[in-house]
Amino acid sequence: MASSQPAAAGSPVAFIGAAFAFVLTMIGTTMPTPLYPIYQQQFGFSQLTITIIFAVYAAGVMGALLLTGRWSDQLGRRPMLFAGLAASALSDLVFWHAGGLGMILVGRVLSGISAGIFTGTATVAVMELVPEAWKRAGPLVATAANMGGLGLGPMLAGVLVVAFPMPLILPYVVHLALVVLAVLCLWRAPETVERPARIRLSVQRLGVPEGVRGIFIPAAIAAFAGFMVCGFATSVTPAFLGKELGHHNPALIGFVAGLLFIASTAGQILQGRLPAARRLPIGCGILLIGVLSIAWGIGAKTLTGFIIGPVVAGIGQGIAFRAGLGAIAAASPSAQKASVVSTFFVVAYMAISLPVIGIGVVASFISLQLTGLLFALLVALLCCVALGLLLRPSRRQRLESP
Repeated sequence: MASSQPAAAGSPVAFIGAAFAFVLTMIGTTMPTPLYPIYQQQFGFSQLTITIIFAVYAAGVMGALLLTGRWSDQLGRRPMLFAGLAASALSDLVFWHAGGLGMILVGRVLSGISAGIFTGTATVAVMELVPEAWKRAGPLVATAANMGGLGLGPMLAGVLVVAFPMPLILPYVVHLALVVLAVLCLWRAPETVERPARIRLSVQRLGVPEGVRGIFIPAAIAAFAGFMVCGFATSVTPAFLGKELGHHNPALIGFVAGLLFIASTAGQILQGRLPAARRLPIGCGILLIGVLSIAWGIGAKTLTGFIIGPVVAGIGQGIAFRAGLGAIAAASPSAQKASVVSTFFVVAYMAISLPVIGIGVVASFISLQLTGLLFALLVALLCCVALGLLLRPSRRQRLESP
């Protein structure tokens, strides 16, 4: 006997409300990006400290994905979404009153938890709530809400810092108000799953069956490279723009940091128009060009490279990520699909955190410019490895979508 009944079909209002709540939550996870230089000035943080602050966010995301990834199937979508909004609101409150490193780290972990819950639960909820007439738009809306929100976060915070006083308070107050709005959007949304009579909560298992490894390895390498660039955009870009290029305007920093995610959204939408067997290699190739453009921006100390590079890299990252995820899901047995996809996401979020910490460590010994060039070289190398694996005839055949 079920304790709740699922909705038969979504209404336009519920669908739009859920997607809007998804956007608002993801905005909060990247809002601190243009504020990092201000934190550095106020608290005397080193670049390594800033990268660690960012990395604990990824730890929160991975923890939430693994721990709560399957809970919405048992508890329902709405309770988990409200839990994600609660974590987001707590993050805002902690940042609002942060007086040092400890509270900032707590705020980032809470922000990561909110993102981890929404990445898994809201993606499914949005696709379940889509009206019958809009079915084909469901996955694209979920993708745009996720990556678009990540891109809008630094842009919104940068504008608020430039236009209004209290730069380390106002962005979080504004986002807290947006979270309240998101609660209202979800309040009347119907439940889309039937809760079992006996609830069993479990941790998401990781694993890659032997038959899936042929496509998983190059797809995971490409995702790792793409998410390394995402981590770079939201944690290290402010330092490069300020220290190396002399651009300290928070609005400009937020714009540049958000470009990659907006471009990734466009890339994920674009990938459906490409031949199925060539999507992943094309994405890797475009990502490679974008990374080389970023390297040019670092080496030549030109803002143009920091604008063109993230746009191109973002398009490539979006194409490669969605194509790789689709190929892996199609190749995985039904009983192991969830664990394989979760493993893929964990690899991606490890790429956001660990390499960025490496940048902070290396930058303590050599110049930030040389560190950035070495980083770009590593990402370019990973793209080349992935391309080499994908262009083997035996693996190209596996990229055909069903």
